Amino acid sequence: MAKTSTTTQGLRAAIERSGYYPALVAEAVEAAVGGEPIRSYLVHQETTFDQNEVRRHVTVLVLTDHRFIVSHTDEQAADSTSPTPYATTSTESVKIGRISSIVVSRVVANPESYKPGTLPREVVLTIGWGAVSRIDLEPAACGDPNCEADHGYTGNSTADDLSLRVSEAGDGPETVRQALDFAQALSEATADSAR
Repeated sequence: MAKTSTTTQGLRAAIERSGYYPALVAEAVEAAVGGEPIRSYLVHQETTFDQNEVRRHVTVLVLTDHRFIVSHTDEQAADSTSPTPYATTSTESVKIGRISSIVVSRVVANPESYKPGTLPREVVLTIGWGAVSRIDLEPAACGDPNCEADHGYTGNSTADDLSLRVSEAGDGPETVRQALDFAQALSEATADSAR
């Protein structure tokens, strides 16, 4: 999809609807996108409760013809580094060819009566490009229950750069649909870059 005023306005409107420092978020995202055409986007605002504080966080995912852009904005309470509350916003730009893994997990109610096209109850989108990996280690063992030898360790390394969960109950059906649409567009873009 070529960048049109409709696409740009749609992204801007989604950022505005999140209600979370829209001028700050939009400026960071637009600077990262530059003049590239926008193929797809997803805006996800999340509120968490941390002891006696409410914290908000917004993630904006943008797919251009050549890059996957991630923007995170978090708010922080006043602390020893700042006498007033503040927000931190960051963007990361990843070449499409660097994306190594896209996992879409769908939670579907009443799977026995599932009809194609029905929205899942929730979607977890996990995207890996090698910047962050999670390593799970455990002691290795052999099949002998009486063995006391040290067999070292065994484990798995899993790409874990970004994981985003949206649900119909918490975010609404439109956000769930947008997450699926974004995941499909990203999958298609990575397939195209592999050719």
